[in-house]
Amino acid sequence: KILAHNKTFVEEKGYLKYSTDKYPDKKLAIVSCMDTRLTELLPAALGLKNGDEDNQKRWRSDIPSFWQRYKSLLVAVFELGVKTIMVVGHSNCGAQHMNSDDMICHMLNAGISQDHIDMMHYCGIDFETWLQGFDDGEESVRATVRTIAHHPLIPETITVRGFIIDSTTGKLTPVEE
Repeated sequence: KILAHNKTFVEEKGYLKYSTDKYPDKKLAIVSCMDTRLTELLPAALGLKNGDEDNQKRWRSDIPSFWQRYKSLLVAVFELGVKTIMVVGHSNCGAQHMNSDDMICHMLNAGISQDHIDMMHYCGIDFETWLQGFDDGEESVRATVRTIAHHPLIPETITVRGFIIDSTTGKLTPVEE
């Protein structure tokens, strides 16, 4: 169904209304959760159209370590001209209160071998921390904002702000330090 739709989309030139270049018009990057409720709600609630921002979806809108996943933000800043980074968490996040032990149990039940899980530990991945959820959405956003703002490769001239969006209404609430 997806391929059939795509064929029609291309044949009917449905892509024309999305035409833009790679540079975000609003010089904005948004780090948000990959939650499906935000796919259309987030840009609609912020009044954004295709080409306005560089949207970087992540699990729970965080960047968990000082170096992990910064490449895309560095590209946004230095190659795409981004001047503002918004970290947008959301209400009722599925990652909130997630338990790493439960996730590992799900992996085992899905046929992932204990040897493969052990191999991840040997590679330096601490599943207990890496797969753990969070208790406070606002504090999670604050921590991500701090981590980005204090990264040695992010210029001090870049504005980094945090927000929580209501995943039902789209109401955006600033998260202050």
